[in-house]
Amino acid sequence: MLTQSLCLQDTELLGHLLQVAKGVAIADGLDTTGYRVVINDGPHGAQSVYHLHVHVIGGRQMTWPPG
Repeated sequence: MLTQSLCLQDTELLGHLLQVAKGVAIADGLDTTGYRVVINDGPHGAQSVYHLHVHVIGGRQMTWPPG
């Protein structure tokens, strides 16, 4: 699974992904009401594209647990 291969050297990359996700949320006007950032990992995590990417989900009330 993807997250098992992450190491300390990936810290800067992961931080950058979160900053980009924040920028996407702001650009889409989601920053005022809230949003969720998701990384799917592995078959049970619903990962269908096997590379690192994040989903920015918002525009509606989220529930817990997700899915």
